[in-house]
Amino acid sequence: MLQLQWRSHRSALISPRRADGIWTPIRTVWASSNLTRIRFHHSVCNKCRGTSHSAAGAPTMSGFWRTIAVAASAVLVAGILGDTRGYAQSWPQRPVRFIVTLGAGSGTDIGMRLLADRLTKRWNQPVVVENRPGGDGIVAITTFLSANDDHVLLGAPSSSFTAHPYMIPNLPYKQSDLAPIARGWNLILAVAVPASLPVNSLKELADMVRAQPGKLNWAGTTGAIDFLFAGFLKKNNLNMARVPYRNPQDAANDLAAGTIQVCDASLPTLRPQLQAGKIKLIAVTNSIRAPSLSNIPTVREAGYPELTLDGLAGLFGPKNMPTALREQIAADVKSATSDPIVAERLTLTGQMLNFGSAAEFTASIDEQRAMLAAAAKSQGIAPLQ
Repeated sequence: MLQLQWRSHRSALISPRRADGIWTPIRTVWASSNLTRIRFHHSVCNKCRGTSHSAAGAPTMSGFWRTIAVAASAVLVAGILGDTRGYAQSWPQRPVRFIVTLGAGSGTDIGMRLLADRLTKRWNQPVVVENRPGGDGIVAITTFLSANDDHVLLGAPSSSFTAHPYMIPNLPYKQSDLAPIARGWNLILAVAVPASLPVNSLKELADMVRAQPGKLNWAGTTGAIDFLFAGFLKKNNLNMARVPYRNPQDAANDLAAGTIQVCDASLPTLRPQLQAGKIKLIAVTNSIRAPSLSNIPTVREAGYPELTLDGLAGLFGPKNMPTALREQIAADVKSATSDPIVAERLTLTGQMLNFGSAAEFTASIDEQRAMLAAAAKSQGIAPLQ
């Protein structure tokens, strides 16, 4: 373990503090590790920290001592990096928790449980999935952040939080508090209606809503989906009542019963009612057609690009999580999702395997944020923060 110690050093060789307060007594820095122990002296100027300013008669750090200082810094950095990598290699030391923003049966929940099963075996530690739906993801996010523990990770689609700045005043967290670790898969998002509703396209739905202003209900399942659907209604001068749901599965059930007339949700959420023949899909919001639903057009193809949204699901860690640990977890996620059984089960439940590193996940989230910002601007909506 590398240690850096500062000790007061009083010597006739050291310049005392001048009356003008420029020069401070020199201190001795000890940099030590298993192999290295370096001691060096230097004078420090309060104005320029000993790098450029020189008072008359006052000593400055010489080139030799600069070299020693740089060497000690290198030892310090190497020790810190070594400690970080060592910690990453020994992680986890206890059970890991995945805090999921959506309820049981949602696409994110299904994917996280597949991932938890594989990682439990790989890490030799239990990985527990905890569903904390509600508050448009806020309940899960605050639970995750309050833990302040690198053994507690957030499992969520980016749509659970990317629209928060435009929808929730006084957010209890900052977007920078969530450090992307790895993207695991893309959720297929679809616009669904009851099987009995006499519409088979978004245009036909828009025509029906226009003919019956305020009489039809709709439900979304995450903040970004809700935000974009509300924008779609505004842009096309449509009047529908929004019905909020804590659990997306409840919205799908009410859609099947005809209590609501439109639901924009992930395919895994809609799948049971779709298989039962009680609902039908009229479009997918993804930027490309879903391989398992090749006959269903995208919202862009249907003429409503403002509804476009890709479901990006993955893991997040606390913002102070070491890079080495994030990279290791990402590598383990990549290994877990490369299992053909995982890919097959994701496909069967209406999801598309799409692993991405921390950098790739971050880039795709930033792209989604930019898209939402453009949508907000077009609607005349300013951030609430």
